[in-house]
Amino acid sequence: MNYLLGTDIGTSGTKTILMDTEGNLIAQDLQEYDVLTPKPLWAEQWPDVWLDATKTSIKNTVQKSGIPAKKIRGIAISGLYGGSGIPLDENMEPVRPCMIWMDRRAEAETKWVLDHIGEEKLREVTHNGADPYYGYTKMLWMKNHEPENWQKTRLFLPPNDYVIYKLTGQIAIDYSSAGNIGGIFDMNNRTWSKEMMDAMGIPLSMMPEKIVESTDTVGGLTKEAAAELGLSEGMPVVASGIDSGAANIGLGVFESGIYAAAIGTSMCAALISDQPVKGKDLIVWPYLFDAKRLSYYFAGGATAGAIVKWFRQTMCQYELEAEKAGGKNAYDVLNEQAADIPAGSEGLVVLPYFMGERSPIWDSDAKGTIVGLSLAHTKAHIYRAFLEAVAFSLRDAIEATGENIGEYILLAGGVTKSKLWRQIFADVTGYPVVCPIHDVEANMGDVMLAGIGTGLLSYEDVKKWQVLDQKIMPNKENHKKYNDYYQVYKSIYQNLKSNMKTLTRLSAT
Repeated sequence: MNYLLGTDIGTSGTKTILMDTEGNLIAQDLQEYDVLTPKPLWAEQWPDVWLDATKTSIKNTVQKSGIPAKKIRGIAISGLYGGSGIPLDENMEPVRPCMIWMDRRAEAETKWVLDHIGEEKLREVTHNGADPYYGYTKMLWMKNHEPENWQKTRLFLPPNDYVIYKLTGQIAIDYSSAGNIGGIFDMNNRTWSKEMMDAMGIPLSMMPEKIVESTDTVGGLTKEAAAELGLSEGMPVVASGIDSGAANIGLGVFESGIYAAAIGTSMCAALISDQPVKGKDLIVWPYLFDAKRLSYYFAGGATAGAIVKWFRQTMCQYELEAEKAGGKNAYDVLNEQAADIPAGSEGLVVLPYFMGERSPIWDSDAKGTIVGLSLAHTKAHIYRAFLEAVAFSLRDAIEATGENIGEYILLAGGVTKSKLWRQIFADVTGYPVVCPIHDVEANMGDVMLAGIGTGLLSYEDVKKWQVLDQKIMPNKENHKKYNDYYQVYKSIYQNLKSNMKTLTRLSAT
């Protein structure tokens, strides 16, 4: 029996799993960390946090498994959307923290792009628009606000590609990571757009020259890295790509026309297609399989699981203390309490815009909001309303896609651990929901990509793996009730939009 590793570098933690080539999960390890938010709407991370977490999670997984190093034949490493990418100097050392996808500071740079290049031209070349979400606007912010760091920077690398470089000494970027930078990647020709880069004053030399498929081997483990991780020198390291796409691979999505939502810290709800999707204001980049043919069209919340984690950390000290003392998991306690609350949380609606919002509303000024509170409401009511808010956000993303998404939704990510939340997603959207058996979707995708990349597995092999659980059917009565709440959810944002903008201005003075 041969074995493969899959590592996913996420926004709040890095997880590694080890599986055999028949699809059986052998061992796993998770290392958690935080995001730096030095100012409102700023979000940064130092890359060595990712590197250290990756090394520790791989080493621990190998040790837990007890599998000899010579039987572990490859690894693929996916990662969060690293926004600007890590700015590296001539010695390949970080110049500053990486401005990740969640960071929304580049408002002025976004306006400059729209004024000087225009959205029509931008979409013609890149198939994407202009927004602080995109990595190229963050690069422009750094150029404008930190010229000394800009002068030091020789190369931008996404998180997973930086870690791969540190483990192999080889520099490359996969198609999904390149495309997700946005306005400097030509989606028509699947390469860097010299035209857009010249217009923005971003040197082509700052981008990795080598663009690879997610099943390509970038390099082998160096002697030093292999010794540190407990693996064999030269073991192939496969590119993988953006973690939300890897999660779709882990759900068995290798063809056009399938809709899947990867919901972790944020939400990426995507239709995989080999044809242009008509939905407005979607984000698009090459898919992690057959990247020159398939594209990943998505909308989704900037904060999804993040707001529920925020609620637990901020409002649930009693439950957390009880958990630390050996009691039940705090999330399990909250889910049990919220399960007794009826659909709609008895008149509560939450807007999940805790870090502005990307597609489909594209509004950095959007704010997290709780509407409908009364003295009759409890913590359980508010918690359930937070779960419902993320489900409303998914429904909004589905409607923005503007396509027939099929008969059911594939749902991946940490949210699938909650039976209550899975049912809420089905009830709010009206679609049956299918979740994976194991909570290792991006990692599962990494293992599949590693297997295909090393030749140990074929596409037909991984298609046979049993990765999906039974369908969760929507409750018709709850769905009818949620239809009315969803309309309120939509109207609250429209009615408060100008107030949210004013609050942004007031908070900055």
